[in-house]
Amino acid sequence: MLEIQNLNASYGQAQVLFNVSLLVPRGNMLLIRGLNGAGKSSLLKAVMGLMPQSTGNLLWQGQALHSLKPHERSLKGLGYVPEDRRLFSALTVRQNLEIATPNQPKNRPHGQPGLQLQEVLELFPSLSSMLERPAAQMSGGEQQMLAIGRTLMTQADVLILDEPCEGIAPILVLAIARALAALKAQGYTFLIAEQNQTLTGMADKVMTLSGGVIQD
Repeated sequence: MLEIQNLNASYGQAQVLFNVSLLVPRGNMLLIRGLNGAGKSSLLKAVMGLMPQSTGNLLWQGQALHSLKPHERSLKGLGYVPEDRRLFSALTVRQNLEIATPNQPKNRPHGQPGLQLQEVLELFPSLSSMLERPAAQMSGGEQQMLAIGRTLMTQADVLILDEPCEGIAPILVLAIARALAALKAQGYTFLIAEQNQTLTGMADKVMTLSGGVIQD
């Protein structure tokens, strides 16, 4: 279970999250929706330890993570795909995927094994014909598939996705949704900020964030 307890976060003097508490059972998908500026991206960044000022508790499978740095949280199984995807634009699809594998933690108990390259290509078949294409030459939807695939190769147990369907062609939204459904069936856990109705219909629970406060 991913558990967030009384999370507060600020940018300087401006507080953007107020006592946010969430529970995401293992293998479930929690979708956070809200208007632009509601605090959705800030929430996901705070979970990953990327907010400059935040307080509260974060637990995954009963293990406290709130004192860990972002890369240490990743090693514990949190996989984050930000809205801008953070791909290496000059590197090929293959290189973007394979760059994730050297940092895989070894012998992490009870965690996902981490997908291999061929498994990512089976999940996102359209990437197979693009392996030698630079990421900069891909569409937004193709880049999103690549970003998710790269995260899966890091042995992530929890996929934390920020607006994965924003600005993406409907046919690619469906491809991403099918992939996420397959991963969910394999036991992956999801915390997603998203407005798209396709993903809303897949979620085990949908919650609304408004003004940095969970409306439930």
